[in-house]
Amino acid sequence: MQALSFLTTFAVCLLFCGLLLPVLKRLKAGQEILQYVTEHSGKQGTPTMGGIAFILAVALMSGFFCNWSNRATAVAIVVFIAYGVVGFLDDFIKIRYKRNMGLHAYQKIIVQLAIAVLVALFVHSEVSVGDKLRIPFTEIEISIGFWIVPLVIFIYLACTNSVNLTDGIDGLAASTTICFLAGMIALLNRELQLLESVGDTYAYNQTKDVITLCLMCCGALAAFLLFNCNDAKVFMGDTGSLALGAMVACVAIFTRMSLFIPIVGLMFVVSSISVIMQVLYFKLTKGKRIFLMAPFHHHLQKKKWSETRICVLYCIVTVCITFILLAFGE
Repeated sequence: MQALSFLTTFAVCLLFCGLLLPVLKRLKAGQEILQYVTEHSGKQGTPTMGGIAFILAVALMSGFFCNWSNRATAVAIVVFIAYGVVGFLDDFIKIRYKRNMGLHAYQKIIVQLAIAVLVALFVHSEVSVGDKLRIPFTEIEISIGFWIVPLVIFIYLACTNSVNLTDGIDGLAASTTICFLAGMIALLNRELQLLESVGDTYAYNQTKDVITLCLMCCGALAAFLLFNCNDAKVFMGDTGSLALGAMVACVAIFTRMSLFIPIVGLMFVVSSISVIMQVLYFKLTKGKRIFLMAPFHHHLQKKKWSETRICVLYCIVTVCITFILLAFGE
């Protein structure tokens, strides 16, 4: 059944991409490219908001393969869609007014924060999740009480914006997210054995559902990559990147593996940290830079790395980290 969920969602997303692309072209929903990213000048006008395709595919197929009576699963899918809607509004404004900036930063953060607060309160009260956290490289689980609420809020804000920053070259966000989710599938399959041995039925059922959700997302993203890999025919836009960031957060939070995000998702962290370092260093040194351009993938581009090579690097690092986690867990 899990293999079928992957294949079916792949096929549905492939269909949606094929139907969506001519519509976006007809609506002239093209991406406005930042002038200082000279390497991307040829991408001006490439259709954006392609994330609609994989959001719809996952949402639709979840009705067939996921257990919506499981509250945590239902919330994960709703949050995935909700952040996609925020990204859609941002993309729509960019297209409507022909500019690279959509929603104001404070508008985006307020809406993202509001969604994160609601989910954090749900997590704290949900039996299958609660205040428990798994410690990476161990089988230890700890309870942190009400501190789970600010932690979950931070994770959603960090993940959505980190994946959004990673979505800077063809196929990078999609391919890295596939590798992240594949890594989580491997770790969660091992986790199932532990949950079964301790008799934690709630967490066991939730983890099985999350694995199915991961497979569906991987299937949808694999189909989307056929249109998004270099040379991209469509971009996912903030519509897709914010939704994927939310899914990255949901997968880890709803399986008590929040602390695994900065490890398995190291390349998402690199995107955010490189921007923070660049901005702080620029201000402290009055104009000097650490990187040729931030986020880090743009630095590599300035070093004449091809977009395909950068994507492969990000994927290899993510996969290798997963193998290290699995090795230490044996």
